[in-house]
Amino acid sequence: MEHETGLQKRKRPAKSWIRINPPVFIASAVLSLFLVFYAVFFPTAAARLFTGVNAWIIDSAGWFYILSVATFLIFVIFLGISRFGLIKLGPDHSEPDYSYLSWFAMLFSAGMGIGLMFFGVAEPVMHYLSPPTGEGSTVEAAREAMRITLFHWGVHAWAIYAVVAISLAYFAYRHNLPLTIRSAFYPLIGERIHGGIGHAIDTFAVLGTIFGVATSLGIGVTQIGAGLNYLFGIESTVTLQVSLIAVITAIATLSVGLGLDTGIRRISELNIILAIGLLLFVLVAGPTVFLLQTLVQNLGNYVSELPHRTFNLYAYEPTDWIGGWTLFYWGWWIAWSPFVGMFIARVSRGRTIREFVMGVLFVPVGFTCMWMTFFGDTALHMLMVEGITDLSEGVAEDSAIALFAFFEQLPLSGFVSLVATLLVVTFFVTSSDSGSLVVDMLTSGGQERSPLWQRIFWAVVEGIVAAALLIAGGLHALQTATVASALPFSVIMLFMCLGLFRALRVETLKRTSLREAWIMPKSGTAHASWKHRLKALIHQPGRAEVDRFLRETVLPALHEVSEEFARQNLTTRVENGTDNRMWIEVLHGDEADFYYSVHPRAYEPPAFVLDDTRADRLEQLKYFRAEVHLKEGGQDYDIMGLSRDEIIHDVIDQYERHLAFLNRVRS
Repeated sequence: MEHETGLQKRKRPAKSWIRINPPVFIASAVLSLFLVFYAVFFPTAAARLFTGVNAWIIDSAGWFYILSVATFLIFVIFLGISRFGLIKLGPDHSEPDYSYLSWFAMLFSAGMGIGLMFFGVAEPVMHYLSPPTGEGSTVEAAREAMRITLFHWGVHAWAIYAVVAISLAYFAYRHNLPLTIRSAFYPLIGERIHGGIGHAIDTFAVLGTIFGVATSLGIGVTQIGAGLNYLFGIESTVTLQVSLIAVITAIATLSVGLGLDTGIRRISELNIILAIGLLLFVLVAGPTVFLLQTLVQNLGNYVSELPHRTFNLYAYEPTDWIGGWTLFYWGWWIAWSPFVGMFIARVSRGRTIREFVMGVLFVPVGFTCMWMTFFGDTALHMLMVEGITDLSEGVAEDSAIALFAFFEQLPLSGFVSLVATLLVVTFFVTSSDSGSLVVDMLTSGGQERSPLWQRIFWAVVEGIVAAALLIAGGLHALQTATVASALPFSVIMLFMCLGLFRALRVETLKRTSLREAWIMPKSGTAHASWKHRLKALIHQPGRAEVDRFLRETVLPALHEVSEEFARQNLTTRVENGTDNRMWIEVLHGDEADFYYSVHPRAYEPPAFVLDDTRADRLEQLKYFRAEVHLKEGGQDYDIMGLSRDEIIHDVIDQYERHLAFLNRVRS
């Protein structure tokens, strides 16, 4: 009989024009639009509320942010270096969907593109002029400025993203749960993820995503406005910024309509090309040797001081600085983590946890360190060595114009500023359309293909929220909304770490039990003859032959063993699914169910049988295997040619391993 259980939850059919999870969709939309109404019609009260919330978080919850982010970093590094690192984010036989170049491009564009453009020059200069401790505008202040900047933009941010991304990819692609935040809680609360607790978790994730994306959009339009003012003399007013949000949100909506592969991937690749071009220009046009020297020194300082800075709260020398900088960044990354984490999970299927950790934690950080060093240290060289005071005055007056005041001191300043403005726009677009895709998945119950109007709706909502917060209080309101929305989600993330650890531990125990369990020998005579065995190895059956074997031998064998399971008072189900895949499930209630499936899988013929290697000829010569799959993925062995009894014995062999695994977990 049909039975819905946790790791194999079937999606119910929905109308083609609307595919939503009503509690999450309605709650998220109502709360977001209520905030917009409050900020637009009661701006003074909203600004007062934002200020009060921000002050309380800095005074009372700053320690919790610092400790949580340190925990996330330690946890992710542990996953990468432990035995858990060998587990794939998907079935064991799965392969990555994207090349390394496309993968890194999408990671970088979704992760922090707009922020790098805004803070690449502004943050080092501001820390140089006004460090958290000590005197400003000194050589030591310059060193400290770069140490702080790299700390804020380094591995902590990507560790936060990685916690969410690994959890989502693991439970969605390895255990077939919905691609939503609630799925990470299955090891902790089981089937209740489909109830009110799950709805609340996903709603917090949606709100955090909307505020995080709104912050990036607000920062982006202030910088675009500064660029237009520099290039064309257009005054950067709130009206202009809101208009820019409307125009660029429309462009992002078009990208959303094109989808992940056509829209987001192409724009992400354009982003990385423009960013690399801009980075190389600054390296060549700036003090090249000095930049290479500071890159090496900055990396050394960053690594050597990482433990100290990770836990530093300035408790013995209280300062408001940490609230405006470190806590804002940690809140920003946490608020962004549902969005960036889910997006990274979506494009990382098929990679091992170790490969994922190395790619997500270190490759973008390496590029970020180069970016901050080349832009930041060039600006510091202008101030300390070249004596260009206009740059510090411009940054002090408005941090949004820092990048353009910086380019004014380099060759081809007009053209480069135009390219930089274009890059901010494209980063804006990828942030908006990626965020819309993720919010839509959260509010539709994890469905990756939903009606176009739903994605457009969330793209528009993100733009409206960004505009409302700019009207209510500018960047300060954006920062406060981000930090506040991140507080409850940081608690959710800590439980995600616990749930993921439990699931990975159970899977590792299962792998060990599968290797070590004693298995009764097979009976049957099909493999008694070595000639028969050799013939089976050399023979390369076609798809029709394998399909016939599945229908005439495998399916009856599964039905026969299912009937015997039923006589032993066990609930079972046998199915013939799409692509002629057959499987049997034995349900164990609150414990892990047993799943045994046989899939037809295509292979290219070995070279020694080919005399014609044309692509069409290779397609014709493909052969197939009837491969066994368990819940954790393909087992890489073929049962083609076995008798019905031998297939039944193989099912029972695997079931015996499953029982050994359950006994190990119980103990």
